Amino acid sequence: MTATVPIDALRESDAQRCAELERMLFPGDDPWSARAFRDELRAGHHYLAARVGDELVGYAGIAFVAGPPQAEAEIHTIGVDPAHRRRGIGRELLRGLLAVADAEHATVFLEVRTDNDAARLMYEAEGFTVVGLRRRYYSPSGADAHTMRREPTP
Repeated sequence: MTATVPIDALRESDAQRCAELERMLFPGDDPWSARAFRDELRAGHHYLAARVGDELVGYAGIAFVAGPPQAEAEIHTIGVDPAHRRRGIGRELLRGLLAVADAEHATVFLEVRTDNDAARLMYEAEGFTVVGLRRRYYSPSGADAHTMRREPTP
């Protein structure tokens, strides 16, 4: 299924809504605050937004952690309002981030909860492979995470 909402740049004015979604999506862990989102944007990291009308329903962000000649990037977060899931919004946000990474020929890394099969399968479908395990990565829940990697595509 494909996204039915426009994807554009995340704005600082979206930070409070992102924090609300974080609390909803990641209640057992340490959800990001509005300030954390504003700090990411001010640091120049690339963040995208999915909107239905004026309402933010999804967000995603990536940061470059190493430059050429071997650029690397980390996907920091992807979240979609549960009321808008299964419409391809998360996949479109991910593809938007991957396009940014591919433009820099960057290898992309991310962490995903080991019990989040839907996300892991989406990442695998977009070219990621599991390359490691981080025990008790998420706090305070103590959930484990898979580290995943995707090589740049031409």
